[in-house]
Amino acid sequence: MVGPADPIALVRTFTFAEKSPSWACKASIVALKSSLNISVVFTTFICSISIPSTCLASCTTLSARLPSWDACDSRMIRTSVLQQTPLLVAQEDPKPQIPELRPSKGQECFPLLQRCKSMEEFKQVHAQILKLGFDWDSCHTGSLVATCALSNWGSMDYACSIFRQIDEPGSFEFNTMIRGHVKDMNPKTALFLYEEMQERGVKPDNFTYPSLLKACAHLSALGEGIQIHGHVFKLGFEADLIVQNSLINMYGKCGEIKLSCKVFEKMHQRSIASWSALIAAYANLGMWWECLRLFGEMGSVGYWRAEESTLVSVLSSCTHLGALGLGRCTHGSLLRNMSGLNVIVETSLVDMYVRCGSLENGLCVFHNMPKKNQLSYSVMISGLAIHGRGHEALDVFSDMLKEGLKPDAVIYVSVLSACSHAGLVNEGLCWFNRMKAEHRIEPTIQLYSCVVDLMGRAGMLNEAYELIKTMPMKPNDVVWRCLLSACKVHQDLEMGEIAGRNLFQLNPHNASDYVLLSNIYALAQRWEDVAKMRKEMKHKGLTQMPGFSLVEVKRKVHKFVSDDKSHPQWNAVYEMMHQMEWQLRFEGYSADTSQVLFNVDEAEKRQRLSRHSQKLAMAFALIHTCQGSTVRIVKNHRMCNDCHTYTGLISKIFNRTIIVRDRNRFHHFKDGTCSCRGFW
Repeated sequence: MVGPADPIALVRTFTFAEKSPSWACKASIVALKSSLNISVVFTTFICSISIPSTCLASCTTLSARLPSWDACDSRMIRTSVLQQTPLLVAQEDPKPQIPELRPSKGQECFPLLQRCKSMEEFKQVHAQILKLGFDWDSCHTGSLVATCALSNWGSMDYACSIFRQIDEPGSFEFNTMIRGHVKDMNPKTALFLYEEMQERGVKPDNFTYPSLLKACAHLSALGEGIQIHGHVFKLGFEADLIVQNSLINMYGKCGEIKLSCKVFEKMHQRSIASWSALIAAYANLGMWWECLRLFGEMGSVGYWRAEESTLVSVLSSCTHLGALGLGRCTHGSLLRNMSGLNVIVETSLVDMYVRCGSLENGLCVFHNMPKKNQLSYSVMISGLAIHGRGHEALDVFSDMLKEGLKPDAVIYVSVLSACSHAGLVNEGLCWFNRMKAEHRIEPTIQLYSCVVDLMGRAGMLNEAYELIKTMPMKPNDVVWRCLLSACKVHQDLEMGEIAGRNLFQLNPHNASDYVLLSNIYALAQRWEDVAKMRKEMKHKGLTQMPGFSLVEVKRKVHKFVSDDKSHPQWNAVYEMMHQMEWQLRFEGYSADTSQVLFNVDEAEKRQRLSRHSQKLAMAFALIHTCQGSTVRIVKNHRMCNDCHTYTGLISKIFNRTIIVRDRNRFHHFKDGTCSCRGFW
């Protein structure tokens, strides 16, 4: 039976009532028992059905609860119900008169539509209102479109059907539809609607352009964005704060950071959203230094209460630069200014801590999260993986399964990476085989590349090659690159050439691939082939990004490249290097000149090795940090064997924990040993 306090449920009985008068009786009785103010729609409908005389009393009482007769009595006259009910007219007026025949206005029904909680309910109520022939004015028609297009349960298809029935839609209706299509991830349709808006001669307003610029941002449609910017300028909306923020976001998403900055600099008034838009633009382009610089400026002008999205961008910058101190400050800002952190921000914090080398803090944040999703587990598993703690990563994966969360392909990439970094070949292959059987996940090309990497790191190069040949899909450049990297580690020239040939066919314009094969040739002393690789790179105009190392001291990140003398304190750094080398001799250190992949004499090789960027960053950190404190370094290239040995000995001599993040993983050096155990 329908609950007495549920008008939507009462309306659901309309369909049954129309087919069966007995249902109309039941509906009217329930309505009478309720304490609700019965709407015109419901009462009119009940009274307009051919109701049997046995239910006439209910209908009479129900209509009496209306504030006016207009809808009810006109409908009843049309359906000849009044022929049976002289008493009904008498109750309204001792001298009954036939009321004016006019349908009720649709706005009286609108509150009922607003109370709908699903598209199904909305359609049912709307259909009954249309059946009763109620009129809608333009204002309420626009609101009807907005409710349907912008509600979380809405339907753009249904909103379009209503919109197309409007003879002369205005700017409000067009703005609503444009916004709805952008929300529904149909940015092209939003732009087409703007064209239609212009063709119909409907004048846009300042509410039109934020959604349009967002559509351009989704599509990276710079040309259309510039045209719309021109329209904004022409119509005089360039000073509108929300439009300006949208322009910054659009240019940033389209990769035109200079234009974003230009809009930002011209703003007479800036909001937190303005700063957030430009910070996000920098983060989107990987301009981490500029992102942190702008965040500092934002604080200096008094905007300390940044939006969550801004702080996520800042955390991402700290993550990429290895700036743990700045990341901790950002965490503190979040705790001071936010009443509670959502799962996205907390996951970003976990990612920042683990990728800045503070795994224990990352674990602490993770375990204290009140709610975790798949991404949270994926970040924690991959974080443990790059720190070489494969068994713990598998334990976290087991915890996720116990929580009832279903793993996806992204989670399995993290699991297989954890096995790869820890040398857990059997465990990795076991999970790869169980993936489809237990969780119905079809192996993707990315998952196959993880298995190739797993086998390659363990020296199973032939097995990895056989897997590539038997894959159900064509291997891509990532798969061959994994094999080529393993060939360099294990110095397998023959397999390396096979991987290189296939790789160059798929992606002939990646400089690092040529350098990788060139290094394999250099390790085999095949200098002519090394020269060919370099000539090929020069012919194609390819250059490799120079290696660099980053180290944070007193919340400032310092950058070093090999043989660097550009740093303001380079003299002190080189003096410290001499002291380090002198102490290393007593530990039996001898430079591994095989790591110098140039055809030069031994003295030149030793000189080149001694000026690697990692060693310079380490010397700078030892000068400017307290005795016993941890040194954290971030590299953009894989650590060479000589730097690995060198760093381990320095950790022992200076009694320091030294954490280095290279391109592949983290290395924790303490007392002369490394956490990687040779798997890197």
